[in-house]
Amino acid sequence: MRKNALTRVLAVGCGLTMMAALAACGNNTATTSDSGSASSESTAKISGQFSGAGSSAQQAAVEAWIASYQGKNPDAKISYNPTGSGAGVTTFLTGATAWAGSDAALSADEVKQSSSVCASGTAFDIPVYISPIAIVFNLKSISGKGKHLNLDGPTIAKIFDGKITTWNDPAIKSSNPKVELPSTPITVVHRSDKSGTTKNFLSYVKDVAGSDWSYEVGENWPNQVGQGAKGTDGVVNTVSQADGTIGYADASKAGDLGTAAVKVGDAYVPYSAEAAAKVVDASPLDKTATEKNRVVVAVDHATTAAGAYPVVLVSYGIACPAYKDANTAKFVKSWFSYIVSAEGQKVAADNAGSAPMSDSLRQKVTTSIDAIATK
Repeated sequence: MRKNALTRVLAVGCGLTMMAALAACGNNTATTSDSGSASSESTAKISGQFSGAGSSAQQAAVEAWIASYQGKNPDAKISYNPTGSGAGVTTFLTGATAWAGSDAALSADEVKQSSSVCASGTAFDIPVYISPIAIVFNLKSISGKGKHLNLDGPTIAKIFDGKITTWNDPAIKSSNPKVELPSTPITVVHRSDKSGTTKNFLSYVKDVAGSDWSYEVGENWPNQVGQGAKGTDGVVNTVSQADGTIGYADASKAGDLGTAAVKVGDAYVPYSAEAAAKVVDASPLDKTATEKNRVVVAVDHATTAAGAYPVVLVSYGIACPAYKDANTAKFVKSWFSYIVSAEGQKVAADNAGSAPMSDSLRQKVTTSIDAIATK
């Protein structure tokens, strides 16, 4: 629950909250009129203290963005707490942070709640970080950096539902006929915290596994199979520590673990930024996200496009169209303009292995950023 997540965040992050409150909760109210644009705001010098929180998958990208952005704006002091998507949205909805990072789009209830935080209107979400989700495994003599096992959707579903329990199961062997698979037991590792990465991963499984996956899609892990670990780093570290483990994580953290090449059409496709970008560019926008300025991608997980990798994370930046503090509004507009720019997306790609967004998607999100009132 968001309430429980908030309790944990406030317990360990009061310092963050106090600092952010200075930036996000001032007495000056920005009006809804605005003559500036995202491009012009991105060149203005920004000063002050600002904070965000949320997606742990975005962490490497955000750290690189902060370093680069502060190089251009040395008087801007920015912090980011990778508490997880659910906790980050909860913190944002208290007004304690300038923005949130989330691997899941806002729910209708969260959009409604944001009206009490924003100076006017409701919060919006735009894609800022696109990355493949790697299905990572640790299997003695088989796994390793750049090594893959072929897995199709139904097999992935059965593994994560505890219906396939050993690595030499016929379903895995049939897709990997040249690999000597051991009888090692499979240990599933999943996120223990509320996670947008979980939601994105389960969305893929639900869309491609049919009757082999009976659970609803959400940010919480839905069954009692395996063991939980907190955050992206927690999953990767847990998988790394024991033979026979398998989990899912943002591909930027896959490291030396083996990864799955997933079945797309008649071929098995390993993850790559380019393969993830193919899916996002070919996917429509979510027609249910009708609130003003929202840009939510409905990923086509069942694509058969050659060379596409459909286990993909579209991670969002969440902000208000108007803030109670004018300086916070100027920062968010400038910050978002930078991170979605061609330069910002290259910084993320170089440091986190993400897929730079296409020009057509950038045009859509820039329209939303332009709508942030700064005067």
